[in-house]
Amino acid sequence: MWWMMGENGGHYCSKKSDDLCGTQDSDRGFSITRLCCMLRGVDLKSIIFLLVIVPMCVIGIYIHGLKISYFLRPLWESPPKPFHNIPHYHHENASMESLCKLHGWGVREYPRRVYDAVLFSTEVELLTIRWQELYPYVTQFVLLESNSTFTGLPKPLVFASHRADEFKFIEPRLTYGSIGGRFKKGEKNPFYEEAYQRVALDQLLRLAGITDDDLLIMSDVDEIPSRHTINLLRWCDDIPEILHLRLKNYLYSFEFPVDDKSWRASVHRYKTGKTKYAHYRQSDEILADSGWHCSFCFRRISEFVFKMKAYSHYDRVRFGHYLNPKRVQRVICTGEDLFDMIPEEYTFKDIIGKMGPIPHSYSAVHLPAYLLENAERYKFLLPGNCLRDKE
Repeated sequence: MWWMMGENGGHYCSKKSDDLCGTQDSDRGFSITRLCCMLRGVDLKSIIFLLVIVPMCVIGIYIHGLKISYFLRPLWESPPKPFHNIPHYHHENASMESLCKLHGWGVREYPRRVYDAVLFSTEVELLTIRWQELYPYVTQFVLLESNSTFTGLPKPLVFASHRADEFKFIEPRLTYGSIGGRFKKGEKNPFYEEAYQRVALDQLLRLAGITDDDLLIMSDVDEIPSRHTINLLRWCDDIPEILHLRLKNYLYSFEFPVDDKSWRASVHRYKTGKTKYAHYRQSDEILADSGWHCSFCFRRISEFVFKMKAYSHYDRVRFGHYLNPKRVQRVICTGEDLFDMIPEEYTFKDIIGKMGPIPHSYSAVHLPAYLLENAERYKFLLPGNCLRDKE
């Protein structure tokens, strides 16, 4: 039929062609008309999903991505091999022969020499408590400090400035060394600097006169072995060549006990050419209830802020407001996490069980003797004293 034919004999449709979705001039780009054409056929729910839900998910992952990763850790990382736990026996009235026998060890005719070696940053108060705790049984104290942090931030030689006054009692038994930071531009891994300083500490130990079968304590300043633990190990024979120490974990002060899972501290029977100063797992043997690990236990807010920027896990400071002094003070008093992190555990049960603020403890039993003897000076470390000096 003629009315159904076009001028050129083709089929004719009575509907008008869609002028919105027709061919567009290239110079118009993505105009509103073209956008409308692209969205034609997309329902309202899909538009809301694209414009609201997706951006919110992206922002949420950006803000909480690290927390999500830690929460899902049990899915992609298996727990480490369990330690062989050695029960720890102690009573002040028990003889050393009896205590060594209870551990399955013999007793020596004379005690081994003991060397305590640490890398030092700024923890003056904890170093004092540590050295006073270990003083009766340590032959030589070895300390190395740098003029930079592991992250390359410049810092003063803090120990050197306090040495003459606060550490005069240790001077006859002290081997001290300082090392210049490398301040390498573009080197973003702080563990390289840490390893570099630990190698230097090995050399300092040799200068201090350590010899085969001497005991060497390897731990950070805030990982404090109890004095009776060190006395036991220096007197007992046939102890493991490398023995990790299980310490009670505390955060901010002894008011916030976290758990008893700190394990990085260790004691070594020194072997020339074999023993290397390190802070990772080196054996499967661990002695229970051997001391205290008080992490971020500082007197001043400024020290908290400095360590947050300076220590090896500085990448956890994801936002600038984490360093706000008022926020830091609030977190210290509530027992929350400074970095707003999910607990570092390997099972969902342990992660969920540790989420939220750490419960307060009001016990100051079985703490370092020097701390309790000087409670007024170190009250910031004791229960009920969470307020810190600003500077």
